[in-house]
Amino acid sequence: MLDFTLVRNKEITVSQLVAGLTREDLQALTNEMVDTILALIAGCRDEDVAYVPADPEAYDPVAATEAELHLPWTLGHVIVHTTASAEEAAAIAAELARGVPHRGGRSRSEIPWQTVITMAQCHHRLEESRRLRLASLEMWPDPPHLDNTIPGRDGEAINAVARFVNGLRHDDSHLEQIANVVAQARAARQP
Repeated sequence: MLDFTLVRNKEITVSQLVAGLTREDLQALTNEMVDTILALIAGCRDEDVAYVPADPEAYDPVAATEAELHLPWTLGHVIVHTTASAEEAAAIAAELARGVPHRGGRSRSEIPWQTVITMAQCHHRLEESRRLRLASLEMWPDPPHLDNTIPGRDGEAINAVARFVNGLRHDDSHLEQIANVVAQARAARQP
């Protein structure tokens, strides 16, 4: 997997990190990320999906309601959130790769996290997300328009590769949270 430490520490840019990555690399990195998340949740039960963990630092500035602003995220919530973010990155990256000028705004579709309450739903959401992300890469022409850029989070001009990888970067930023929620849920069901 890509190590995002230097990007997070602002020692390199995301464009520097991804320099030279190909569409095939992005396919492999996508599979690796989804497989990593599936490994983290392996052995979980349905009761673990809706378990509300302790998270005194919970804060979601884009929460749908005031009541959700400081609500700790369940496993189902994290899975829904990460997959939606990565799919959004993949969709925008496909536009960029095809040379389509990005007109701003979001390209996001997120199912209501409250509806994800079983492990089967978590597995389905992850596998569906894998399929969607990989399919988006099939929309890239040969060669992709890597000179077509948009402003990134840090003001850096990013191309399709960097935008796609920002979705993986977002996934990566939630891996520790997923592991923590799983550990708390398992501990709560121990006799």
